[in-house]
Amino acid sequence: MNDRFDFAFDFDLDELAPADAASEEAVERFWSGDLTTLSQHHTTPNGSHSFVVAHDQSATWGVPGAPQVMAIAVARDLTRFTFTLKTSHHATVPFAQAWLVERGCPPEKIAKVRDGLVKPADDLTLWIERQIRESGTRYKVLDNHTSDSDPYETWTLTRDSRADEAPIRVFHEEWDHDAGTYTMREGAFVDVGTARSWLDDRSGPLPEPPEYSDDNGAVVRARVALIALARSTGASAVPKSDLEAPRTPPVGPAQRLVQGRLL
Repeated sequence: MNDRFDFAFDFDLDELAPADAASEEAVERFWSGDLTTLSQHHTTPNGSHSFVVAHDQSATWGVPGAPQVMAIAVARDLTRFTFTLKTSHHATVPFAQAWLVERGCPPEKIAKVRDGLVKPADDLTLWIERQIRESGTRYKVLDNHTSDSDPYETWTLTRDSRADEAPIRVFHEEWDHDAGTYTMREGAFVDVGTARSWLDDRSGPLPEPPEYSDDNGAVVRARVALIALARSTGASAVPKSDLEAPRTPPVGPAQRLVQGRLL
């Protein structure tokens, strides 16, 4: 399948009608010429659903800092010859994938991104991305920002419903153009104001979540090591139960873009 996709061909909607006003409006606003596919999954054999993560180049010409990753979900009713189409913009690929997973896409099917993009710099990045992708409704996104000029980064400000301590979480993605890699890190804050202060002045390192320290820190490291082992041996995916982030104890971390372009 081509990286640059044609809307009518890939989604196969020529003989179908929008099922509702929202889908009709989405089609009218949709322009596939601005999109580059990053990850996708289409159901078989009947092709009733399509799930796509794409870089939206038009976002680079709009409001500075706007998210540049689009998630697209298409559901076809082949008995009624109708379809629904929904889209959502996100700062990073994992949050777009999570949105699609919530709409029925198997996480392992949308996890693989196409070749030719910058790569994760380390296994902690992979673990945090999986944590986001399979988070369900855990994270409520409060704000995000994308910078495709120096500094080359994105951040997503969230509220973690599973965190008993420091529930405001910042997911910070940073790109190293020379190395052709990126890192994703998670930071924890007691409130939104503290998180925004860090984002504004970067006066110190991104504070790690409480669950990264003490006994749970060993759990995090062990689960990251499982990812490293799976990558080195070419093993099948590690079971989700082995990789789930530990809960904070009740007491006591596109689209890979360089200057708006894909590597």
